[in-house]
Amino acid sequence: MEPRLSTTPFGRRSLTLAHVASQASAKTRPPEKAVHKWNIFRAICTAKNALGVPERALAVLDALLSFHPETVLTGEGLIVFPSNHQLGLRAHGMPMATLRRHLAALVDAGLIVRRDSPNGKRYARKGRGGEIEFAFGFDLAPLVVRAEEFEALADEVEAEARALRLVKERITICRRDIAKMIATGLEESVPTQQAGHGPAGWAEIHKLYRGIMARIPRGPTRLALEPIAEELSLLADEILNLLETHIKTQNMSGNESQIERHIQNSKPDSLPDLEPRFPESRGGGLEILPEPKRMPEGTFPLGMVLDACPDLIDYSRGGISNWRDFLASAAVVRPMLGISPSAWNEATGIMGEVQASIVVAAILQRGEAISSAGGYLRGLTRRAEAGEFSLGPMLMALIGSRKRDKKRA
Repeated sequence: MEPRLSTTPFGRRSLTLAHVASQASAKTRPPEKAVHKWNIFRAICTAKNALGVPERALAVLDALLSFHPETVLTGEGLIVFPSNHQLGLRAHGMPMATLRRHLAALVDAGLIVRRDSPNGKRYARKGRGGEIEFAFGFDLAPLVVRAEEFEALADEVEAEARALRLVKERITICRRDIAKMIATGLEESVPTQQAGHGPAGWAEIHKLYRGIMARIPRGPTRLALEPIAEELSLLADEILNLLETHIKTQNMSGNESQIERHIQNSKPDSLPDLEPRFPESRGGGLEILPEPKRMPEGTFPLGMVLDACPDLIDYSRGGISNWRDFLASAAVVRPMLGISPSAWNEATGIMGEVQASIVVAAILQRGEAISSAGGYLRGLTRRAEAGEFSLGPMLMALIGSRKRDKKRA
């Protein structure tokens, strides 16, 4: 007579309809079906969120699978019966209370079936020939029965992760292109359709760009990012069209030397500080100006500033490797943020050019959190004049915020 397998858990643990359903599905496994246990385990790990299984429960499942002597799971002999002590050791020393909780999670998720003995112990009965006739413990049959389901879920999760990576890459490329094209339009005084000519129109485009970027959630999903990526792509195409139209309307009949002289002689009023000047010396040659004066005492290293304000790099010509590059990039950003020349002159008079430029980079990094960049800069200038403002806390707050965002992502 075949022994009857247990369908109810030992002790005070209750039986649920989900447990009954798992047990019923375990009975329907075809005897000829066979799966590789570690392949199924990897599929379950990939689909753990869809299955509602915590990571530490997977460590317990890994330990349970290690107690089955065969690599291939078939329709028979799938009950393992380790003690909690041995199971905890193979689960990397997991405490008993934690082990019991995660075993229950595996049962609730339908990954294993509990086959408890009359006294709740786990053991096997052997026949006269030494073979196991029946056992009490954990039945791994659901892993065989639901193998196709786990693999399909894993494929869906991997496909979704790949789609999320692609849309993130698309946003990154659009972000880089838009920032650099806006900087080019400002430097070259390219007319815009939004506001006639010059920096005012580009400031509106930059505000629109920052508004789209501000809608990216802290925990982005593919569904949330796809419309944002589409808007950024359309904006990038529109800006590129502005630049291309400007190029087509220019007189391209001049030779390269004429074009070069035009570039060297053009001095847009909106960007007076983009590049250092090279005034003529008494000898008729060019006197090379030295690097910008040394940073005032108390200013922070360039690497730390860029770690706190990396968005400024998007507006540089070829990266920021020194303070000259940093000041030039900040000069590009100032008119886009709506900082007036008077607010800038007041800030440099109190803070110095380097520290004032660092504040501009910090304002850019905070984006839509600051509604009026010019008013914010004036407020910090007044605090600096009164000795109540220091760059240190501002930079450390930005660095801490970026680290928190990376952990959430």
